Amino acid sequence: MMRFASLGSGSRGNALVVEVAGTRLLLDCGFGAGETAARLARLGLAPDDLDAVVVTHEHDDHVGGMPRFARKYAVPVYLTYGTLTALDSERSAIAEITVIDSHTRFAVGDIEVCPYPVPHDAREPAQFVFGDGNVSLGVLTDTGSSTPHIESMLSGLDALVLECNHDVDLLVNGGYPVALKQRIAGRFGHLDNSAAAELVAKLDCSRLQHFVAAHLSQQNNTPSLARAAAAQALNCAPEWIGVASQDEGFGWREIV
Repeated sequence: MMRFASLGSGSRGNALVVEVAGTRLLLDCGFGAGETAARLARLGLAPDDLDAVVVTHEHDDHVGGMPRFARKYAVPVYLTYGTLTALDSERSAIAEITVIDSHTRFAVGDIEVCPYPVPHDAREPAQFVFGDGNVSLGVLTDTGSSTPHIESMLSGLDALVLECNHDVDLLVNGGYPVALKQRIAGRFGHLDNSAAAELVAKLDCSRLQHFVAAHLSQQNNTPSLARAAAAQALNCAPEWIGVASQDEGFGWREIV
């Protein structure tokens, strides 16, 4: 059995736990070390329960707390070479680093980890599919657009955590500076609700047990808008669509 949960998702910090048997991975660590430990405790976990931290990219909301957390609790870190070089001097504080290739799968304990590259304005960003040989969980946040390879990686999964960052109208009419709006909406920015729905419509979702909308903008989106777009693509009730919040994330979800 695989289960997963979020410590929080959004521009102020991201982290997600994946568990199979006795192996637990933390995907990203965008909260401070103490805050990460407190959020883990809400899930019944302690930092020492983690076998590794897997990093998507170097932006602060995904990696801001990682160096201190990994150093304090002696947790191994897996990341691409580009992400590693972007950390500059902070990488020397991390005791155990494994550089991964964004096209090469690897295993940590009982969890198979399948990275894949994505279009985002970072040094060498990757997203991931996690499996145990029977079921699989895909995660895709922080990409400005889809690709055929992304669609191939996310097709036929049992669970999907997908970025629904913004509503186009809210972003256009909101108070962000023009340059920031252009970055968010650009090819290397973030998926809006409609783009996420278009991606979902291209996938084989016949096995899907869980769908969670993630990385919602608190200024330029609402849970109801994200749910409505995803529900239309999946032909399901909006209530079935989960939402990862910034402050609470979401609790444990089991894939059976």
